[in-house]
Amino acid sequence: MIDHSLLSPSLTDDDIEKGCRDALKCGFAAVVVNPSHTLITARALRGSAVKVCSTISFPFGLSTTYTKIHETRIALEQGAQEIDMVMNFSALKSGHGDLVLEDIRGVVDEARRAGEKVIVKVILENCYLSDSEKREACQLTLKARADYVKTSTGFGKSGATEADVRLMREVVGPKFGVKAAGGIRTLEQALQMIEAGANRIGASASVSIVEGLKP
Repeated sequence: MIDHSLLSPSLTDDDIEKGCRDALKCGFAAVVVNPSHTLITARALRGSAVKVCSTISFPFGLSTTYTKIHETRIALEQGAQEIDMVMNFSALKSGHGDLVLEDIRGVVDEARRAGEKVIVKVILENCYLSDSEKREACQLTLKARADYVKTSTGFGKSGATEADVRLMREVVGPKFGVKAAGGIRTLEQALQMIEAGANRIGASASVSIVEGLKP
């Protein structure tokens, strides 16, 4: 259930390769990296069950739709199997729901061209949204046929909260994906998010969270 986040801009190739070894050892769902690290991550995880996840328009979501689609295409060509795209939350807050829908749908359609198994997660960056805006963002994500809504990039003013996870789960229903990310550093926090309705956890402290399971 854990996506191992390797998103700090200061990470080196050696750091990425070590993170991939940690992911293989712990059996994480995916390793999440910035686009320029997609290729090295795909090489490190080749042949394993751990997926390669590339971020798109990270961390602000303010790239044009065309840019997001192109970035998605390159990531998939380089070995990404999952996509974590940042929603244009500025557009949402400006009342441009149609633009947000077009944005998400463009990335989803590009991912579907690569294969039905490519998972698209949409990062809402909830710390900047009202509850009504969070609900609208979830509804637009459903309409665009993505696979997950995600709470946060981890680079905003705050991260995942149990209340947000419950709200998102309420809107998207029981079968859609909900990913909690941002500020989750302990096993206790991860379990609280799962209890609230998350079925994927994003964290950079993934190894210590898993070690908390050991007797």
